[in-house]
Amino acid sequence: MNRWVKVLVVLVVIALVGMTSLGAGVLIGSSGVGSALWRGGSGEEPEQFGVFWQAWDIVQKNFVDRDALDPTAMTYGAIRGMVTALGDEGHTAFLTPEERERQQSDLSGTFSGIGAQLGVRDQLPVIVAPFDGSPADQAGVKAGDIIIKVDGQDVTTLPLNEIVALIRGPEGTDVTLSLLRPDENRSLEVTITRGEIKVPAASWAMIPGTQVALIRLSQFSANALPDVVRSVSEAKESGAASLIVDVRNNPGGLLEQAISVTSQFLKDGNVLLEEDAQGQRKAYAVESGGVATDLPLVVLINPGSASSAEIFAGAIQDHERGKLVGETTFGTGTVLQPYILEDGSALLLGTRQWLTPNGRLIRKQGISPDVAVELPIEADLLTPEEIEGMTPEELSASADTQMLKALELLGARPPAE
Repeated sequence: MNRWVKVLVVLVVIALVGMTSLGAGVLIGSSGVGSALWRGGSGEEPEQFGVFWQAWDIVQKNFVDRDALDPTAMTYGAIRGMVTALGDEGHTAFLTPEERERQQSDLSGTFSGIGAQLGVRDQLPVIVAPFDGSPADQAGVKAGDIIIKVDGQDVTTLPLNEIVALIRGPEGTDVTLSLLRPDENRSLEVTITRGEIKVPAASWAMIPGTQVALIRLSQFSANALPDVVRSVSEAKESGAASLIVDVRNNPGGLLEQAISVTSQFLKDGNVLLEEDAQGQRKAYAVESGGVATDLPLVVLINPGSASSAEIFAGAIQDHERGKLVGETTFGTGTVLQPYILEDGSALLLGTRQWLTPNGRLIRKQGISPDVAVELPIEADLLTPEEIEGMTPEELSASADTQMLKALELLGARPPAE
């Protein structure tokens, strides 16, 4: 799998694969809302609304392209502007009815698309991470690639939802991305065949020449818990005496899965704290019955580790359960409360935020590693599938220095040739 090119990006609610990265989890269910403040409505409008209506009237009266005066499109644009002004980038968001319908696919673990997470850096669309084994991954798309064109159309000034719509399409059809790869200072064109993507939340392999099992946790989707339990159980049966859990380029997922998966590695205490707008906190306790509470553990993280992956890493660190190796995580952690509007559109509003068990803020801070290790530009992240076919010597010569440091900390680094 291609490594994370270290860039600052902003995760978005809608991923290229048609799934939703739910920050650190969307509350189950939704809440209807009454009519928004509207001209002539029953609510008392803020004084500043006068400027809005003044601008609206000027546009309606004077804009030359009369066919472009679509009240719905203009209203949606105004809402998006309001949401952007809140500064909760990548979390609080507005969805049109069509976007909300796509969002309902949730995190089932089966997606249709190219298999990549989209973000923004310096107002440009960026690949946050391709999913393991996805069409995007197989086509050579790398984390950090900037999307310049989609099928020849310049998308650098388009909203993310429009870029998503251009990249999505029927299974079996092709889409061509024109990309800029900053760290290599070159541009490239990649044609990807869209497809149905079935991504296991977790996979594993014994690391050759060691008694260490690598568990790759790629997302906290609805099947994360059973996948992790199965992986750990099979690893223990195969003689694993210690574990490396890799959450690099893991964009997160569901809160309930973050709690349940993290609980597999902890005996007691809390997984995280939830803080509301008034500063009141609620603790989420570790669930009993974890399957890997005693095995020595190292967790791999990088800037592509976000939301639920950060909850997991923060809890492991606060409980001093194992060392974190790699680079500081992305820094997300807003609870998105969905409010369904009158026309079927939705406002996903960040109403609460997550903290680690010791009360450290995740949002905009990230989780820092205990042992900082950066990867060379040309390095790829080793996956269980790749490690399974390697010799100890080949593993030792790998450019995945983060993996090698984790093995060193566990006293299990294979000898070099």
